[in-house]
Amino acid sequence: MRRRHAVLISIPAIIAVVAFAGSRAAQPAARPALGFIAKVVCSNIFVGNVTRDQALADLPDEPIARLVRTDIDTDARIVAASIPFVAKRRAAYREGLGCTLLPATTLPSPPAGLPADGVAPVTTGIDEDSSTRATGRSTRLDAVVADAFTEPDPEAARRTRAIVIVHHGRIIAERYADGYGPDNRFTGWSMTKSVMNALVGILIAEDALHLQAGGLRPEWRAPEDPRGEITLHDLLTMSSGLGFDESYTPTGAATRMLFDAHDAAAVAAASALVHEPGTAWSYSSATTNIVSALLRASFSTHEEYVAFPRRALFDRIGMRSAVLEPDPSGTFVGSSFMFATARDWARFGLLFLNDGTWNGERILPEGWVEYSVTPAAAAPLGQYGAHWWLNAGEAADSTRRVWPALPRDIFWASGFEGQYVAIVPSHDLVVVRLGVTSNDQAWRLGTFLGDVLDAINVANDDGGSDQL
Repeated sequence: MRRRHAVLISIPAIIAVVAFAGSRAAQPAARPALGFIAKVVCSNIFVGNVTRDQALADLPDEPIARLVRTDIDTDARIVAASIPFVAKRRAAYREGLGCTLLPATTLPSPPAGLPADGVAPVTTGIDEDSSTRATGRSTRLDAVVADAFTEPDPEAARRTRAIVIVHHGRIIAERYADGYGPDNRFTGWSMTKSVMNALVGILIAEDALHLQAGGLRPEWRAPEDPRGEITLHDLLTMSSGLGFDESYTPTGAATRMLFDAHDAAAVAAASALVHEPGTAWSYSSATTNIVSALLRASFSTHEEYVAFPRRALFDRIGMRSAVLEPDPSGTFVGSSFMFATARDWARFGLLFLNDGTWNGERILPEGWVEYSVTPAAAAPLGQYGAHWWLNAGEAADSTRRVWPALPRDIFWASGFEGQYVAIVPSHDLVVVRLGVTSNDQAWRLGTFLGDVLDAINVANDDGGSDQL
């Protein structure tokens, strides 16, 4: 009897020993995954203004997520994600800076009001009241937008959350999924890269950054380091030659950079040079985080740095909801971490549609938008400019492009899970689509843009766009 009792007592001890040993092997994969869950849930609840159930429901359907315990402290505004005996990660919300994985450097929050230089607020730039009276006047456009919220394939969920369409400065269509609305902030993921483009342009106009400067990182300045030849232009056009692995497996370099690194730019900058700068195109979030660190280095204080996006861009074009989130070191994660309302994402698109001006005031330097939508020399289909995707096509054959049936002048910001701000200058059009689409086959931006353009053209034929 005693012997049997001893064996039974030892079983929990054996399980604990096995779990502890297994936890050490599992941690490299678990830490980034738990970091992802803690950060994303924290941001969606405390920045995006969604419910706990909404935030958890929008997580990717990955096996590891089913093992995770998520604790949300609404008073302290901290989210913890853990797997017992393996690992635990926490993310904390700070006013004006969103959510950051802990431990994090303490930084001041951006000013809540106007910038210190006294720049007055501008009008919104969008006829917001037009949304209620415009929607419904084009039955075809209504049908196109309504269809975007349907789920025709249960195996490939669209999960559209918001659509805003602006034509000639008027909101002609606006719709939200149940439980979401104009006050929700939505993550942009890699659309944040295009916002970084705008901030870089402003700093270039201020002579704080230079497109052709080399020696961008201290560790690249050694005489024998070929990375010293990389320029800001190379980074903006995704032609740096760095061999960063843009994969999002549990232990992939991009996942670790975003969800397990204290300093995302330092991880990115450690990449080896595999091509001569400017000769090979390779989309990489790492390059944008290096750009973000360059932006930070151009300021003498953290206070100036964290206030800059609002002072120089967001407040000036009415993007009062915009929140850029930093990594634990305090540098904005320019590749991926920005939230804004659907209407504010539309305002950002309008800034580029209007050649960088807002209500007659120049925000971006003259020629910056043209530079941004000029295809990178190394981009094989002319599909990328300076942190913007393009439909320009090959230099020798413009019919070879992403969407041959759509206007060549389309350019767009694109983010993970189907975030888009698309600009069509030839139609004076901005289209915003936000969602949580994990299946690449479930949502096709080109198809949607084609349907929107067809609907607008039909409305024009029936009496002009002002009748929408």
